[in-house]
Amino acid sequence: MTHDDAGPVIAFFDVDNTLLRGASVYHLGRGAQRRGLLSLRDLLRFGWHQVRFIAVGEKWEQITGVRERALELVGGLSEAELIGVAEEVYDDFIAPMLWPETVELTREHLRLGHQVWLITATPVVIADLIATRLGLTGALGTLLESVDGRYSGHLLGHVLHGQLKAEAATGLAADVGADLAHCWAYSDSLNDIPLLELVGNRVAVNPDARLARHSRESGWRILRLRTSSIRRARRARRTARGR
Repeated sequence: MTHDDAGPVIAFFDVDNTLLRGASVYHLGRGAQRRGLLSLRDLLRFGWHQVRFIAVGEKWEQITGVRERALELVGGLSEAELIGVAEEVYDDFIAPMLWPETVELTREHLRLGHQVWLITATPVVIADLIATRLGLTGALGTLLESVDGRYSGHLLGHVLHGQLKAEAATGLAADVGADLAHCWAYSDSLNDIPLLELVGNRVAVNPDARLARHSRESGWRILRLRTSSIRRARRARRTARGR
């Protein structure tokens, strides 16, 4: 993970199915349902897409509707209210589903003096919170439109996805003076190939079938994770709290 150049190195991490098992928007839905902002029917719909996402990976056309529904959920909420929901969601639902292996990779990059940025289609308010809680450098995510301090239920621009992720990463690297040939990217999805191809070091984490095939053909590193590691981390946290 080291190089001789004095310039900064950035490690870009996708969130859903890379840093976190499953889709963060599903956990946002769980928090919204608990606050009475989401019906049980909607939550079950979110759950079905979560199961499919874990099983077969991201299919953009299938999850667009779920993300649109999630946007509707935040419509009318103040920025402070959404941050409150996000904090509850992180503590209760997201933290227990983080992959210990990829969290440790973020820490290894930080120990080496690298910048670690989350780059995700997840709303940036969620991505920022995850980055803050994990002590990462920052987050790039989908922007939500806010009018007079309240979310409108619409996007500000487009979902940060596919080629737009690569463009955002290019812009960030230019801003900090990083050479992308020395940078890193981690993702599970074929849709992130533009981002993965942008950097000199790429790792496919629990890749979907299409990314796995592309990674093998390209000689990229593949990291396979098992849910047993999440269960062990949960047990360790429970034991630590019981001391």
